[in-house]
Amino acid sequence: MTTTPMTGARRRMGVEERRQQLISVALELFSHRSPDDVSIDDIATAAGISRPLLYHYFPGKHSLYEAAVRRAADELAVLFSEPEQGPMSERLLRVMGRYFDFVEEHGPGFTALLRGGSAVGSSRSVAVIDEVRQAAYEQLLAHLQIDEPGPRLALVLRSWVGLAETTALTWLEGRNVPRAELELKLVHDFLALTAVTAAGDAETARVLEAVLATERPDGAAAMLLTRLAALSLSPVC
Repeated sequence: MTTTPMTGARRRMGVEERRQQLISVALELFSHRSPDDVSIDDIATAAGISRPLLYHYFPGKHSLYEAAVRRAADELAVLFSEPEQGPMSERLLRVMGRYFDFVEEHGPGFTALLRGGSAVGSSRSVAVIDEVRQAAYEQLLAHLQIDEPGPRLALVLRSWVGLAETTALTWLEGRNVPRAELELKLVHDFLALTAVTAAGDAETARVLEAVLATERPDGAAAMLLTRLAALSLSPVC
């Protein structure tokens, strides 16, 4: 008697493959709902496995959340990588485009994580996000060709990283301002913060001079200067 092979049978996943699948499923759920609103049962159902089997790979929601945060943070950190060539404003604009793509895709989870609103968060997940902020800061230093910035320049760069984060979080609340406008605004914010500090700090002044030297006549820096000039010529009511 000949036995017909079964078709459509599920392939058994290895341990690491299953762990990565569960992280992907959790990250997808956290991207559309706050982590506090996602249960272990939700994750198990979306993954197509039982709750007891999920616990075989992760001891609980807390550890799965941390793994998902690690995955998201690694993806986010990569977004700040950009070839160190061309005008600085154009590099930043491309980075901001990728950053807002990520923010838009992972909205609720991004908000809960960065605002510390998730009950399943931990000091380790907060530390992971601090690594992302540090990666963004170090990328800025690399683009500016600075190894050890002085305190004033360092403050400018860290302030801008924080501003980008706050802008993204605020945008997610209502999305009342077009993304493209905010992305360009953050580039202008970087130039403005640098210019204000350059007025009283020689190191930052040298950095700003180097940045402006690479800008195109019709680039973001020229646009900002034109707008500021028009504003200064406007009558004060």
